[in-house]
Amino acid sequence: MSIPPLPEGEPAPDLADPHALLEGYLDYYRGSLLRKAAALDEDELRRSRLPSGWTPLELIRHLQYVERRWLEWGFAGRQVPDPWGDRGTGKAEDRWEVPRGTSTREVLDAFAAQCDRSRRVTAEAALGQRAAVGGRFPTPEEAPSLAWILFHLLQEYARHVGQLDVAVELAGGGTGE
Repeated sequence: MSIPPLPEGEPAPDLADPHALLEGYLDYYRGSLLRKAAALDEDELRRSRLPSGWTPLELIRHLQYVERRWLEWGFAGRQVPDPWGDRGTGKAEDRWEVPRGTSTREVLDAFAAQCDRSRRVTAEAALGQRAAVGGRFPTPEEAPSLAWILFHLLQEYARHVGQLDVAVELAGGGTGE
């Protein structure tokens, strides 16, 4: 599996700008996810090694939709088709899925494209700016700040990249990064 170019390491330790730091760590975790998945062959990408039943490819697709839900539909307030499309029947409570016939390349390309869209959404926005009303958030009181959303995305990535690390280890791959 080829990996889109993303930073290999954490942001520079002298980076003090909070916006650049949050964006830098988000890219770091995006890259970590893809590097860990690259350690797996096609069969392992589509195989679950955990009782919950998710596969590494489903995890990548899930994170594509997480970014879409929080940044495009959420922060930007865009009407996006099927915001829960990573789920079996499109409902938030369903398990993740990759539609039958979808290639690994299609999943990776869709993930990379979503990451690009997410970067464009956040590039010029201030951390204190609240999410637009009308997409995911129906009222101003429910709309979180961009800083909150980016922190939420970071914890989501950190958790899932750790889970993927376990799945890679169980498949006979290495650990850590």
